[in-house]
Amino acid sequence: MSLTKPRLIGLAVAAAVFALDQGVKALLLGPLKLRAVGLIEVLPIFAFRWTENRGVSLGLLTADSNTMRWLLVLLTGAIAITVLVWLLREKRMVDIAALALVLGGALGNIRDRAFEGFVIDYADLHFGDFRPFLIFNVADAAITFGVLIILARSLLSRDKRAPNPREIARRQNAPSDTAPTASEN
Repeated sequence: MSLTKPRLIGLAVAAAVFALDQGVKALLLGPLKLRAVGLIEVLPIFAFRWTENRGVSLGLLTADSNTMRWLLVLLTGAIAITVLVWLLREKRMVDIAALALVLGGALGNIRDRAFEGFVIDYADLHFGDFRPFLIFNVADAAITFGVLIILARSLLSRDKRAPNPREIARRQNAPSDTAPTASEN
């Protein structure tokens, strides 16, 4: 398991996702003061809305106590380490990129939970009162896209099947077109 160029690119993508996630949150918390104002309308269908997510995907495993918060940090940290090991073992760039999206997003959300006590969500896509998604952040979007790529690749791409052992034996015993024949000798 060496740090090949694709793997280094994957680690750079993960770092970029993490930096983008944390940078957007810093902008929203700092100059835009989203925590204080609560809501910034950007478009009729999109707003920045302050949301403290104390759970994981879809609000599951809500951390209502400090102990649960740190258990979630440990759980998601273990998942991030697993994704990192997977990324470092992977060979195909598309798979490395997908895993990098998941890793960078996971690290962004882990950092929030560790330092804030919750994940900062803010992106509110809505059509009137209808929300096709829960309020999310850059990290959540990266994780979602990474997982969708991994699922699509595993469901839609198939490696060529290994040849049948009888076919291999038949090929090895078949005369070669380039071998000299008896009349040529």
